[in-house]
Amino acid sequence: MSGHRWAARAAAGAAAVALTVTGGAVAQADDDIASLGAEQIADRSRDALLGVSSLHLSARGSLDGSGDPMSVDLTLDREGNCTGGVDMGEDGSVEIVKRVGDVWLKPDKAFWETHVPVGGSTFDAILDGRYMKAKADDPRLLTVTEVCDLDTFRELITDNADAADRGTLTKGRETEVNGEPVIPVTRAQGDERLTVYVATEGEPYPVRIAVRGSGEEGTVDFSGFDRPVPARTPSADETVDVTALLGRSVKPV
Repeated sequence: MSGHRWAARAAAGAAAVALTVTGGAVAQADDDIASLGAEQIADRSRDALLGVSSLHLSARGSLDGSGDPMSVDLTLDREGNCTGGVDMGEDGSVEIVKRVGDVWLKPDKAFWETHVPVGGSTFDAILDGRYMKAKADDPRLLTVTEVCDLDTFRELITDNADAADRGTLTKGRETEVNGEPVIPVTRAQGDERLTVYVATEGEPYPVRIAVRGSGEEGTVDFSGFDRPVPARTPSADETVDVTALLGRSVKPV
């Protein structure tokens, strides 16, 4: 499912690339973050994000180089629980719920028609507005289950923390994002610019990442740090088992 690949790129890729611009010593908690250098601010922001147990993210734009606008809205935690969805515009949307070892997906009609041209309309008719349910380790749905796990982002950030050739890192003037005071830190490399807006009050969380250049343009907003993922899952009446829906002969989605 190309939409799920985009979700992984938008939600995890942008965060990992933008937040791995490290190198300075980590600042102490009593520092005025806005007075620090760009690398120290990036360090503080990265470490704050690595420490959260859950968060809400909202990504929008074209972060895969295709030029097609899409959006991702997810609340997720380090236990692999997740709820939200992916909207690919004219190519359709998918609602996602993941809890413990199970995952529920509800693709809309446009999604089936676009991504499953042979048999998609039949699947849509069978579901009739319900979710299809599967085990979270179902190999056909790994791109969904991976993007729904906060540890995926933490691993990307940690694995890339020592990446070379990060480009020039600069600090901007204090501003606001959604009414919250922030300090922007921008990494410029070639024609690509990634700006992380870091909260200057409370924990130095990254509240927004903006990506521009190299055929990509989009924004990822972070909020709801350490707030629990909603526990509600679709009822049996709202659900169709994925095996009954797709059958063993259908290619992986």
